[in-house]
Amino acid sequence: MVKLNKIYTRTGDDGTTGLVDGSRVAKHAARMEAIGAVDEANSALGFAALAVDDEGQAAALTRMQNDLFDLGADIATPGDDFEPSEMVLRIVAGQVDWLERTIDTANERLEPLTSFILPGGSELAARMHLARASARRAERALTALAASEPVNPQALAYINRLSDCLFVLARLANDGGKGDVKWVPGASR
Repeated sequence: MVKLNKIYTRTGDDGTTGLVDGSRVAKHAARMEAIGAVDEANSALGFAALAVDDEGQAAALTRMQNDLFDLGADIATPGDDFEPSEMVLRIVAGQVDWLERTIDTANERLEPLTSFILPGGSELAARMHLARASARRAERALTALAASEPVNPQALAYINRLSDCLFVLARLANDGGKGDVKWVPGASR
């Protein structure tokens, strides 16, 4: 269990931060950009959760938030050994599978998608779309990191599936897709 008695340490005053393995990297490094983007997505999920009135959906968002903390820990552990252990937290296939099952279950309750949709509709849907866009940014940051350093393939799959999941949950929040706001190409020309 994590125990935080002191919030500031002063060790980052030089522009570096510590990783799980004890190494230090610049706060603007690609690894830290990915961790920060995941943190922003997690915060956006928390904002979306405030508008949820369904207990099951609230539990799902809480699970996603916990998984995003796992993802942050995974990214903060450099190296190319992606096996989890008692001391090393990694995203695993079961977390990705859960997102896929959540997507499939939600999709069964949705109106067929016949157009691109605008990120809005109900308040909950708009918040879910904001979280989805944040997850997409986290995915871009994580794939940028993966272009130069090893990244857990399950972490990449998880962040990709998360944005898909938030998309279908946003549609679900729009009365099963009936309240989606459709894009009208060139509407204001």
